[in-house]
Amino acid sequence: MTENAQQQPTAPSTELPTQYAPADVEGPLYKRWVERGYFAADAKSDKPAYTIVIPPPNVTGSLHLGHAFQHTLMDALTRRKRMQGFESLWLPGMDHAGIATQNKVEQQLAEEGKSRQDLGREEFVDRVWQWKEEYGGRILGQMRRLGDGVDWDRERFTMDEGLSKAVQTIFKKLYDDELIYRAERIINWCPRCLTAISDIEVEYQEDDGELVSIKYGEGDETLVVATTRAETMLGDTAVAVHPDDERYRHLVGKRIKLPLTDRTIPVVADTHVDPEFGTGAVKVTPAHDPNDFAIGQRHGLESITVMDERAVITVHGPFEGLDRFEARSAIVAALRSQGRIVAEKRPYVHSVGHCSRCKTTIEPRLSMQWWVKVGPLAKAAGDAVRDGRVKIHLEDMSKRYFDWVDNMHDWCISRQLWWGHRIPVWYGPAGEVVCVGPDEQPPGTEAEGWKQDTDVLDTWFSSGLWPFSTLGWPEQTADLRKFYPTDVLLTGHDIIFFWVARMMMFGLYAMDGEVPFRTIALTGLVRDERGKKMSKSFGNVVDPLDWMDKYGSDAVRFTLARGANPGTDVPIGEEWVQASRNFANKIWNATRFALMNGATVEGPLPDPSEMSATDRWILSRLNKTVAEVDAFYDDFQFAKLSDCLFHFAWDEVFDWYVELSKTTFQAGGRGAEVSQRVLGEVLDITLKLLHPVVPFVTDTLWTTLTGGESVVIAGWPADSGFRDDTAEKEIETLQSVITEVRRFRADQGLQPGQRVPARLTLDGTALAPHEAAIRQLLRLQPEGDAFAATATLPVAGATVALDLSGTIDVAAERKRLAKDLAAAEKEKAQATAKLGNEAFLAKAPDNVVEKIRTRLAKADEDIARIQAQLDCLPEA
Repeated sequence: MTENAQQQPTAPSTELPTQYAPADVEGPLYKRWVERGYFAADAKSDKPAYTIVIPPPNVTGSLHLGHAFQHTLMDALTRRKRMQGFESLWLPGMDHAGIATQNKVEQQLAEEGKSRQDLGREEFVDRVWQWKEEYGGRILGQMRRLGDGVDWDRERFTMDEGLSKAVQTIFKKLYDDELIYRAERIINWCPRCLTAISDIEVEYQEDDGELVSIKYGEGDETLVVATTRAETMLGDTAVAVHPDDERYRHLVGKRIKLPLTDRTIPVVADTHVDPEFGTGAVKVTPAHDPNDFAIGQRHGLESITVMDERAVITVHGPFEGLDRFEARSAIVAALRSQGRIVAEKRPYVHSVGHCSRCKTTIEPRLSMQWWVKVGPLAKAAGDAVRDGRVKIHLEDMSKRYFDWVDNMHDWCISRQLWWGHRIPVWYGPAGEVVCVGPDEQPPGTEAEGWKQDTDVLDTWFSSGLWPFSTLGWPEQTADLRKFYPTDVLLTGHDIIFFWVARMMMFGLYAMDGEVPFRTIALTGLVRDERGKKMSKSFGNVVDPLDWMDKYGSDAVRFTLARGANPGTDVPIGEEWVQASRNFANKIWNATRFALMNGATVEGPLPDPSEMSATDRWILSRLNKTVAEVDAFYDDFQFAKLSDCLFHFAWDEVFDWYVELSKTTFQAGGRGAEVSQRVLGEVLDITLKLLHPVVPFVTDTLWTTLTGGESVVIAGWPADSGFRDDTAEKEIETLQSVITEVRRFRADQGLQPGQRVPARLTLDGTALAPHEAAIRQLLRLQPEGDAFAATATLPVAGATVALDLSGTIDVAAERKRLAKDLAAAEKEKAQATAKLGNEAFLAKAPDNVVEKIRTRLAKADEDIARIQAQLDCLPEA
C-alpha cells in the first residue's frame, strides 16, 4: 500500500540478539558504510544534486552538544535526500581557527620556555602545522561516532592548497575592484593576543567598574564629563555637546583646559550627543573609542594614541609605563588631588567586552588595518533574500538578517598573527604597493627592498568562501558545476551576522550573482534542561560523547532532533536521552517479535479485500505518516517529524498493531499470512522513515528484516494514497473500548495481568471480529457458569460486563471512592464560590481566573468519573 522502492534482497534473517547493544553495533557499522562508499557523491551522476557544506568546526575543537545538534539535522536531511534518489553531498572540513590555534602552539612553546619570536615566523608556522597533524581534527573522529554521513574523500581545510588559492584569488579581485583598502580605523584590540579581533570574538559581560565625573576647563568656562575609562582622557582632543543644548551654546567653538596636561581642547557641537544623558557633555578620544572616532572625523580632530599594543600608557609624564588599569587609579587620584573630581560611583556595573580566547578586556584602538568596503556586497546580499533567490527559515528571522546587512560597517579583515592566510600585498623601496594574485610572482625580493605585509586575514574571510572554495573554485571543476549552488545552509541563528552574511556577500560576488545556497535554515542553541545556557562556569556543560558511550549515538541524535523547533533554543537533559534509548530498545524488541512471528517483506502486499480491518487501519495510518513526515522535512520541522514518528512507531505500530496481531498469528491460516506480510511492510517503511535520525539501529534491523544491503541506500518511501477511513474509525472504536476498560480496571485496583471473567455484548457493532483481541489485551476470561456481573460498562455501543467478586474488597473500594468524591465536590464548591464572587473577578488577573475555571472543569470531570465507578460497583 506504499510506493516502496526496494533493493534486491538476500534471504532475510529471523535472528536478533535479545538486547540491543549500541557499543557493539555503531563502530563496525559506520566503518562498513564508509568502506562501501555510501556517502561518496559522484559529480558525473545524472541524478539531481543535493548539497550541504558543513559549517567548518575549529581545528582546535572537540564535539560539543551544539555540533551534535546541527550535525544530526544536516545528516538527517542528506540521508533522506540520498534515499530519495538525489546525488547527495555533505561536504566536511575544518577551519584553521587563527587565534585559537596560534594560542595553543604558543602555550606549548611557553612550556618549553620559548616564544614564537624565538623561532621566527617560518619555523613557527611549521610548528603549527605539526601541531595540527598531531592534535588537530579530533572532532572528525567524533563526527564518525555520531554517524555523520559526510563524503570523507572531499574533506577540506581552510589552509589547504586549494582553499588558499581561492583566498588569494578573491583578495586580488576585491583589491582590483577597489573593494579592499588599507586605512586607520578603530578596531577591537586584544592586548594579550596582540591582534585585532572580530565582533563575534568579543564577549560582553557585566563588570564592576567605576563612573567618575571630571571637571574640565577653568573659571566660568567649565563643564563636567563622566567616564568609565579615566585613563583615556590623556588622549582627549575635544568635548562634544549637542548643538541645541542651551547650557553650553556659549562654549561651542571655545577651547578649554584639559586637566593633567598642558593642552587645551575645543568644545564642538555634534548631534551624536544625547543632551538628556548625564551632564549632556562628553569627552572625545578619537583614538580609543569608535563613536569618538566618528565625531573626530566629522570635526577634523586630532587622534592621539595614548597606549601601546599591550595597553601600557605611552604619553610622556607621570603615568608613562603604567598598565591601563594602574593608570586609571593613578589618574583619578591625581584629579582628586586637584579638586577636579565632581562625583565617583563604585561599583558601577556596565557591559565590558572581553576577548573570547583569553578573556582579556578589549581595548578599542586606532590602528592601520585592511578593510573590505562592504556597501555593494551587503546590498547584493540583502537583495538576494528580498527577491526570493534565498529563503530564510523561519521567514520572521529575515528581519534580523536585514538589520545586519542593511547597516553593515566596513569589515576589518587583517589580524596581527602568524598563523593564517598572509595578506598578498608587497611594499616596495619607493613606497610601491603591489597586490599579487595566486599565479603571479612577488614584484621583488627582500634584498631589493620588497617586503610582504606581515598581517594575516581574519579567519572569517576564508570561511566566507566555504560553499564554493570547497568545490574547487576558482577552477571550474566538475564538483562546482554539479553541486553549486548548495541547497541548504543549516546553522545557528547566533552567527547569521558573522558567517552567513559573509558567505552571501562573497558567494554572490565571486560567482557572478549566483547565490551560495538556496535556503538558510536557522536553528536555536542547545541549553540545559532548565533552559539555561551551557557554560563551564555554571557547571552544566555536557560532553555528548559521554552520553553516546552510555546510551548510544541514536539516543543522543533522537533527543536532539525531537527538540529542534526552528529558530528556538533546545533544552536537553540526561533523562530525555534515557527516554530515547528506551525508544531504540522498543524498536529493537518489536522488530525481534515481528521476526519471530513470521513478519516478511517477500512478495506483493495482499489485496485489501483479504486484509483485516486492523491491517487496513495500520496501512492507512502508515501512508498518512509518510505524508506528514515529508511535509515536516520540507519545512525543517525536525521536532514535529521526530514526534510524529515516535508516536506512530511506539503507540500505533508497537503498542496497538503488534498487540492486536498476536491473536491473528496464534490463529494461523491465511489471515496470519496476510498480517505477517502487512507487519513486514509496516516495519520496512517505519525503519526507513526513522533511519535519517536514528541510523544505526534502523540499518541493523532493516537489513535483518529485508535481507537488503543497507537502508542507507534504500529507496525513500512515498505515500501511495491508500486510505481507509472506515478501518481507522473501527480501530479507534476498538481502542476506546480497550482504553476505557483498562482505566476501570486500574481504578478498581486490579493488577494489569489479573484475569477477570467477563461477558462481551458486541452484536450490532463493528467490534464483533475483535472479541479475541479484546479478551487477550484486557485479560478477560470466558464468563463461566457461575458468572455474576458486578460491574457493567457501556462503551462505544458495546457492553462489557465484569464479575469482580472475589477480586476486590467492595466495601473498602466504596469507602475510598467516597473519600475521593468528597474531595472533588469540595474542590468544585471552592472554585464555584470564587467564580461567583464579583469582587474577586474584578480584581483577579485573567490568567488566575482561567486557572480557577480549569479547576472547576476538572472537578466536574472527577465527580462524573468517580460517580460512574461507584455506580458500577455492587452494594457492599
